[in-house]
Amino acid sequence: MPYKNNVHVLPRALLSAALAALSLPAAAADEPAKPGNEQVVVPEVQRREVKLPRIPNKDFEIGVFGGVFSTQNFGSSGVGGLKVGYHITEDVFVQAAFGQTKVSDEAFRQILPGGVFVDKKEKLGYYNLSAGFNILPGEVFIGSRWAKASQVYVIGGLGSTKFVDQRRQTFNLGLGLRVLLADRFSVQVDLRDHIFKLDLLGRRDTTQNIELTTGVSFFF
Repeated sequence: MPYKNNVHVLPRALLSAALAALSLPAAAADEPAKPGNEQVVVPEVQRREVKLPRIPNKDFEIGVFGGVFSTQNFGSSGVGGLKVGYHITEDVFVQAAFGQTKVSDEAFRQILPGGVFVDKKEKLGYYNLSAGFNILPGEVFIGSRWAKASQVYVIGGLGSTKFVDQRRQTFNLGLGLRVLLADRFSVQVDLRDHIFKLDLLGRRDTTQNIELTTGVSFFF
């Protein structure tokens, strides 16, 4: 019966092949997955503490100035003083200033015997606290090789003026130009009007006293 034996053998072979095919995925699922980018060598790097550098802000400013102070009714004379400032932002700053000059009544002595002052010259001193705002940042060109950063600013504030034993509240308004020559140094040209009341000539008047100065400053 050769035909009958072949019929029984063929279904058994197919069944065995099917069971073997079903068992392969199950065996593969039991094996752990291996990552494709597994790091074989772990570097041993000694971590070190990094200290950040302390870079100065250079927001504070101190400087000296000199120029001409024109006292209303008494002419012009040399003036000098000291300024201290703090830059709150790149555009806004505050500044305290102290200045001093000597005023002469020579013109009045040619008309009035004895003049207006007890002495021929009287000391005028002032101090003020002002706020400024940079309105026109730009550059100043020195020759064809150097360009320096510059700032045009407006400034105004309140203070006090002492003149001929009178102390008067003073308002100041002005315009200035600052040129940064180096990282910490600058030069300024400042035009300021000091407004205060004075009653030396028989009546109390509001006087306009123009000051034109130039100075140097150091930032720290």
